[in-house]
Amino acid sequence: MKIAVVDPGSGNLASVTRALERVIRESGIAAEVAVTTDAADVRAADRVVLPGQGAFAACRRGLDALPGMVDALTDTVMTRKRPFLGICVGMQLMAERGLEHGVTPGLGWIGGEIAPMDPRDDAGAALPLPQMGWNALVLDQPAHPLLAGIAPGAHAYFVHSYALSGGRPGELLASATYGGKVAAIVGRDNIAGTQFHVEKSSLVGLRILANFLRWTP
Repeated sequence: MKIAVVDPGSGNLASVTRALERVIRESGIAAEVAVTTDAADVRAADRVVLPGQGAFAACRRGLDALPGMVDALTDTVMTRKRPFLGICVGMQLMAERGLEHGVTPGLGWIGGEIAPMDPRDDAGAALPLPQMGWNALVLDQPAHPLLAGIAPGAHAYFVHSYALSGGRPGELLASATYGGKVAAIVGRDNIAGTQFHVEKSSLVGLRILANFLRWTP
């Protein structure tokens, strides 16, 4: 199995790669991981991972700057149905558009837009942004293969000030609560994305990565 980790110039690539390599080693899965900026590597991959951190607009510009990469992702993921996992801003890029630093088109693979958060406590006071730290997961679709072995209330590590808004209910796999409901994992068919950093989410993140490598949508 070939796993392509796409480098848009703004991802936690070393941590993502180490986490995937640990999962491969501990699970006995026959796979190799390669970080790439080459569209040909994506077309040859069996699975694709798109990390991202920072601003939506900057990540999209980085992706667009890689010759042929958006077309390769569209062909590999949406046409040939290779399993895909977006992480943090990589997950956000799956949406229709982002509103950070202007309006920027997303890949349009899931519904909704990435909008600024406005979290409030029960008294109406603003909660700190970015949402940073460990938050409990609510499993909206607990039977989804990516959530196998994940218990309701398991914690994952979030760092973000923008979140999916107006998404389609059927595409929400898991959520968290931070002054309201926050999309934590989205997906449909062969695509999925985590708003939180799976590579920083300890055993929960490793389990999700292992589930992704075994996933046969």
